[in-house]
Amino acid sequence: MSPSHEECIKGTIHQGQPHGKEEVLHGLNTYVVGNRTNPRGTIVIYSDIFGLPLPNNKLIADAYAKSGEWLVLLPDFFRGDPVPLKVADVLLPVDASKQSTFAKYTGMLASAPSFAMWMTRHTQGPTNKVCVDYLRELRRATPKNQKIGMVGFCWGGKYAVRAGKESNMIEINGVKVPLVDAVVALHPSHLAIPEDVQDLVVPVSYGWGLEDQGVSFETKAKVEETHAKVSKEGRKVPEMVHKVYKPGRHGFAVRGNPDDPQERACLVDSEKQALEWMARWL
Repeated sequence: MSPSHEECIKGTIHQGQPHGKEEVLHGLNTYVVGNRTNPRGTIVIYSDIFGLPLPNNKLIADAYAKSGEWLVLLPDFFRGDPVPLKVADVLLPVDASKQSTFAKYTGMLASAPSFAMWMTRHTQGPTNKVCVDYLRELRRATPKNQKIGMVGFCWGGKYAVRAGKESNMIEINGVKVPLVDAVVALHPSHLAIPEDVQDLVVPVSYGWGLEDQGVSFETKAKVEETHAKVSKEGRKVPEMVHKVYKPGRHGFAVRGNPDDPQERACLVDSEKQALEWMARWL
């Protein structure tokens, strides 16, 4: 295993190799793990920009499935085009204290052109369609008495939240239903305020990093202000919970340093946040 892969695995509270398997499901290559026979519900994960190649993302799916209650799906929403893992060690090093300022900025400059090109291939319109199409197929294939939850990290946080919008509801047997029944969004990046959060119809639990360099902590207040305004206008707002993580370095729920007590607590607590929210609403 390459050094970068070892570091990726180190950047999690979980050890070892992923236990699930990849298969094509609802049109996308999907990492599948957990209870496929009689699950309590289904949890869909929208990962950070490093997707399925980052072992951490699969290990998180394994952790969600560990209880035996859930069927956990980690789709390749990037359709084989995630950001290369070598960029992960530049943008989100496991141990930031070991990265010099020079190494950080020279690495960012070197990766900037390819990352900019990646962004042009994954604009909101097409990206949203891939996500919604998958969830529509999943919802139609899921038994009526079984609920679906979604957890989004970083890049995926935005689209997990959007999955809970009224405008994305679909009709099944003459009844309009949301794509998912509950959402957890951990350090969600690129949220468009108020568009992404103003017509939500499912409960959302947010996780914000106090020292997040990728997602301004001020976004939390903007989301809360939007929901307060919607409520004041007489429209119903589902339950919204905001949890703050300290230090909450960007990627704290995926690539935090387990050797640092504070960052390890962020890893442990964010996993607990997601599982408790799903247990409550699914």
